[in-house]
Amino acid sequence: MTGIIDAIKQKVNEFIHPHENKEHGGTTTPAAAKAKEEAAPQASQEAGKAGVADTPAFKSEDVDIIFVLGGPGSGKGTQCAKLVEKFGFSHLSAGDLLRAEQNREGSEYGDLIRTHIREGQIVPSYVTLKLLENAIRDVLAQKGGKAQFLIDGFPRQMDQALAFDSTVVKSQFVLFLTCPESVMQERLLERGKTSGRDDDNIESIKKRFQTFINTSMPVVDYYREKDKVVEVDTTPSADAIHAQLREIITTRLPKA
Repeated sequence: MTGIIDAIKQKVNEFIHPHENKEHGGTTTPAAAKAKEEAAPQASQEAGKAGVADTPAFKSEDVDIIFVLGGPGSGKGTQCAKLVEKFGFSHLSAGDLLRAEQNREGSEYGDLIRTHIREGQIVPSYVTLKLLENAIRDVLAQKGGKAQFLIDGFPRQMDQALAFDSTVVKSQFVLFLTCPESVMQERLLERGKTSGRDDDNIESIKKRFQTFINTSMPVVDYYREKDKVVEVDTTPSADAIHAQLREIITTRLPKA
């Protein structure tokens, strides 16, 4: 299978002829503009299903959000744990929230979530949005109304990005973790020996790689055009990566 990094580069190369976006005083690539236009109606529908308002649920001055994106096995969970220890962030994993919901007794979404995860597909956005909003609200209640969050594995497609920005709260920036597919696959298979996860098997892993390439790169490009993406190679040691991330966060989020 074509390496995920090569596929990412191919996606990026599709964006090399941007046109001016005069409204925002910057550039919007044709591919990203099309993806945003196509996702907007879906984002509105998903927000409605999630039962969220048309205005953000939280104020930006109360909530700092850093999205952590990257292919499966790129080290999102490992690095988020280290950043939580260093900076005291509240860490929300979209995948963990979904797995917890699928295992919750009486959940109306359990079977739906289980099937999508097993097939390497993205769970309907309205489910993930509502789980994230509820989790953020719970943390704020515990921390006196203000908190800083790392959200990993989200948003994974454009409708999620647009719906979260408009109905939950705008993010500060995106940490985009990159890694060769061969390394990620090796990590996932090793994890699968003890994780008990339905999707840590070679068939699901390959589907997850392809889903990431097809759906997440437009999201990365969307935020990159807003100067909100910081890309980090996660091939080196976990400690070396952590040192880079500490510097990035200290620079871009001084109050952390």
